[in-house]
Amino acid sequence: MTALLDDAAITERLGGLNGWSREGDEIRRAFGAPSFMAGIDLVGAVARAAEDADHHPDIDIRWTTVTFALSTHSAGGLTGKDFDLAATIDRLAAERGAK
Repeated sequence: MTALLDDAAITERLGGLNGWSREGDEIRRAFGAPSFMAGIDLVGAVARAAEDADHHPDIDIRWTTVTFALSTHSAGGLTGKDFDLAATIDRLAAERGAK
């Protein structure tokens, strides 16, 4: 099992991410995609990366806004896996023009 991060580590790791916020035992970020199909493309890219990492986000799609929520449910909170996937999502979003 992956180790839970304490509050200090979570705050530190959040400082290295742009636009992500903590809500309880998860981190969240909404992206505005250039179009609906660009948002769907982003979801597909994140889904493939999540499958490769064996770590799956909650995803909400609202027209051109795609929101990702990350938590390591098996550990009961936030772990390094969440922050690693958040950084990957940021990269994938930037590649697709989502902000």
